[in-house]
Amino acid sequence: MGIFNFRDRIFNVFLLLLAFLVVFNFPATGWAQFGQESHVKVRVFPEVKWAAPGETVWLAIEIKMQPDWHIYWKNYGDTGLETTFDFDLPKGTTVGEIQWPLPEKITAANIVSYGYSGTQYFLVPVTLDSLYKENVLPIKMHISWLECADVCIPGETDVSITLPVKKEKPQPDVKNAELFSNARFHIPQPLKDWKVEATSEGAVYKIRLIPPTWFKGDLTDLYFYPYEQEVIKYNQPQQFEKKGNEYWLTIPKIAPDSLVESLKGVLVAAPGWRGEGTEQGAVIDVPVGKKLSSVSSANGISSIWLALLFAFLGGMILNLMPCVLPVLSIKIMRFINQAQEEHAKPWKHGLLFTLGVLLAFWALAILLLVLKAGGEQLGWGFQLQSPTFLIVLSVFMFILGLSMFGVFEIGTSLTTVGGKAQASGWLGSLMDGIVATVVATPCTAPFMGGALGYALTQPAWASMLIFTFLGLGMAFPFALVTSIPALLKYVPKPGRWMESLKQFMGFLLVATVIWLLWVLSNQVGAMVLILVLFDLMFTAMAAWIYGRWGNLAMPQKTRTIAWLLAFLILAVSNWYVLDKYTDYVITPNSTHATGEINWQPYSDALLQSSLAEGKPVFVDFTASWCLTCQANEQLVFSSEEVQKKFKDLGIVALRADWTKRDPEITKALERFGRMSVPLYVLYSGKKGDEPQILPELITPSIVLDALQYIQK
Repeated sequence: MGIFNFRDRIFNVFLLLLAFLVVFNFPATGWAQFGQESHVKVRVFPEVKWAAPGETVWLAIEIKMQPDWHIYWKNYGDTGLETTFDFDLPKGTTVGEIQWPLPEKITAANIVSYGYSGTQYFLVPVTLDSLYKENVLPIKMHISWLECADVCIPGETDVSITLPVKKEKPQPDVKNAELFSNARFHIPQPLKDWKVEATSEGAVYKIRLIPPTWFKGDLTDLYFYPYEQEVIKYNQPQQFEKKGNEYWLTIPKIAPDSLVESLKGVLVAAPGWRGEGTEQGAVIDVPVGKKLSSVSSANGISSIWLALLFAFLGGMILNLMPCVLPVLSIKIMRFINQAQEEHAKPWKHGLLFTLGVLLAFWALAILLLVLKAGGEQLGWGFQLQSPTFLIVLSVFMFILGLSMFGVFEIGTSLTTVGGKAQASGWLGSLMDGIVATVVATPCTAPFMGGALGYALTQPAWASMLIFTFLGLGMAFPFALVTSIPALLKYVPKPGRWMESLKQFMGFLLVATVIWLLWVLSNQVGAMVLILVLFDLMFTAMAAWIYGRWGNLAMPQKTRTIAWLLAFLILAVSNWYVLDKYTDYVITPNSTHATGEINWQPYSDALLQSSLAEGKPVFVDFTASWCLTCQANEQLVFSSEEVQKKFKDLGIVALRADWTKRDPEITKALERFGRMSVPLYVLYSGKKGDEPQILPELITPSIVLDALQYIQK
């Protein structure tokens, strides 16, 4: 029996040694080897058929888990072990940051972990040096994890791949294209366009999100996965709620007195950040401020009632803006005439003027909403970003100016016989409202910017209602005076002086034409400007023929020939210019400086890099067609005191020129809930500070007071 016992012991030792060798020395095949079968398998796939010197190759590491088993994310939560990736690469190659797919929440009893189940793809970039000379690229990886179900088992494996190297652009591997497309869909990307803020309140962090104007969906849930340990309590629920147009997430802290400088991690939204079926994961790195900004929505307006009030007030003030002043010449002349009519008629003219304003605002609103629904990045005054519209409007305003000078009569027919003026007619009042609105669109009055920004984030019916109140506000002063007989007594009596006043007002319309042509030249260059000047010359010729031979004093045949000839000249001239001007477009240099301020063209990248360096930044959202912007530029940014302050504080001055359509600038405006210019934004450069928004109408003292904010 002793011999048999000794033999059994030797056999058992042999089995143990064999098991030890199998567990620790058997070559990796993709399965973990820790004394029992692994439930995880690893493979690697290349995105291209070959690599090339100076190029980056993307690899997809597939980790496939059996049902009911899972591994862990970089932050594993309450318990677990981070999955790790180690690379063995040849000289002359570098590996980039691992792109982790969207994690999932794993709950067992009162323990919450973050990890993965099913099949997951981790993307990794490998870059070859431009001097890489080998014919092949061997890549070896060692991957380790902790696989868990009812029990947990450590696992690890070695996988490798070898790609040929050619000195030509790598060609995609078609059979792996869908794999990489699906993998990228599940990898969180930085959250763009959304306004995100965070604050610490007692035992919780609060995240507030304000959607961009283009977002038409609705979030139903949010969850935050932090990158760092010891930030939040994993096993306590995160509270999601919607307040108006905003989304809030309340997250319990790891301890009531703990505080981090910023919340870094992945924010998961259902059903998706761009709507149903879109990406759900987004990377955020949001500073934790002491308090949230006072802005309660993307545009400073929290309710439809406040938006309507702001729209009405903004519309009233719009009458005093420099964009509208040239058109006052038409309104003043008609107003003097209508004031002398019998009691019942002036209010009707006021009603028609109001209707004209509303029709123009409704048309602009509908066009804007339709284009934005189609994916266009547009805002208030968008039509002035179109050279075609500028050409047509210049010709139209020039024709009105010629009418004021007496070249011919259109809309207003004045005579000085007996010192009486004839009425302009109902159509004239309607057209006054339309023209006034069209010319007013380059300007943004106080209160108006927030109302417009709010309008474009709401359903169509609410947007139309806000645009209606904007029009009512603009028409209100004129409608008020024409509807109260007592006020008409203060209107001067008509006489010979009116002819001189009318001609003087014509110069204001000519000044408007000059401004429109200047805006046009900034978009398309001087060659098109010359072409349009010839168009205006032929327009003047058509008006002269109409006025000289098309009036009622001429025979019917002469009038008919004059009308046809004038129409033919006007139509052919404008058709030629509108059809051919694109052949002469020369994109002008849009960069310019004001005084000693070194303005740089705006870009999101330049803004973020400047803020990352802790530099204060001033952003001027402007456009050549915005007269308010140009007035502010001349009165404020040319001030020596303002220029010196900019230089002393080392402010990075960025000019967001919206003269031509620019989607990047449009999105930047949307982040502040605005769809119009001017907009002035000051960043202190200090981490956690909210940007300061200045009024639309600024003065040197307003800017200097705002700059004191940086020095505090």
